[in-house]
Amino acid sequence: MTQASWYWRIRVTGAYIAARFRPLPRLTDRQCNICGYYGPFGPGGKGTRHDARCPHCRSVERDRLFKLWLDKEPQSLVQKDVLHFAPERSVASLVRPLARRYRSADIAPGRADLVLNIEQLALEAASVEAVICAHVLEHVDDGKALRELFRVLKPGGLAVISVPIIEGWSVSYENPAVVTARERALHFGQWDHVRYYGADLRERIRSAGFSLGEFTARPDEVVRHGLIRGDTLFLARRPD
Repeated sequence: MTQASWYWRIRVTGAYIAARFRPLPRLTDRQCNICGYYGPFGPGGKGTRHDARCPHCRSVERDRLFKLWLDKEPQSLVQKDVLHFAPERSVASLVRPLARRYRSADIAPGRADLVLNIEQLALEAASVEAVICAHVLEHVDDGKALRELFRVLKPGGLAVISVPIIEGWSVSYENPAVVTARERALHFGQWDHVRYYGADLRERIRSAGFSLGEFTARPDEVVRHGLIRGDTLFLARRPD
């Protein structure tokens, strides 16, 4: 490395350190629609989002978006047999009292009620009425996972799906040459992600057999509850 390169690297490192220790902008009071807390939110995403997590119930933006949808469409989960993948505690606290039967699932033992691989579910066909699947598909073979969700849902059943998505990209970004944890973090935003979704997520969901609806918060709800602008819940339903 040349002397000029070393000099520039030192300057960049110094600028980064200075930015990290610069006082945060004044935080805005938010309303958590899950627990009722009112006040500033804390950091989420391992510190990458400074105004994201409710300090009381630990909810983040996608959890509060789910609550907005649930308030408008409670019949989607009331008295239903619900399967919840990679369960968020705040979301589970909302769904469990409504469901006729609530089960959580994760591929890692000890994290949920059931140990399940979403790419190959050890469940009978047409055995579940509703599925909650938030920020799971970007970790797995989503073609296999979506087909499995379709298989285990009863006719008329609903899968509530959310993922990291860049709507300006017409095609989801995948790269088989990206294999290390560092490369995945650089390319896909997190070390254990295997893609970053674009607008073709919709076609991926429909190609598994689902009809598709969407839910997005209004601008005033985004401000009040500290949501991500344009964040979307994808409501995938198995036709009757």
